[in-house]
Amino acid sequence: VQLVESGGGLAQAGDSLRLSCAASGRTFSRYTMAWFRQAPGKEREFVAAIRWTGASPYYADSVKGRFTISRDNAKNTVYLQMNSLKPEDTAVYYCAADGRQARPTLSTVDYWGQGTQVTVPS
Repeated sequence: VQLVESGGGLAQAGDSLRLSCAASGRTFSRYTMAWFRQAPGKEREFVAAIRWTGASPYYADSVKGRFTISRDNAKNTVYLQMNSLKPEDTAVYYCAADGRQARPTLSTVDYWGQGTQVTVPS
């Protein structure tokens, strides 16, 4: 599976951005898809995930109520709608695919995208 993110950029606090991740290769619909992020000097952390059915998305506490993950299996694409952005959301955002776990972790992810930068100045 190849994953290509897009949609990052510079946003002001309170603004919205939508990230997209286009997948190609093996059967996209069988994977739990997730977003992780990595801020400068910090470890990569989980943001959100969605199962192949689209049911039961779940989120890190830090983004719950502000971010929404969704997927379109017909388009082999997963999205991350980010609202009410904060400076602490500044990070490189990575798309990830996990073929085994409904709740992906750094050690269970099978495929990673190259990342897209999101910057929210303070």
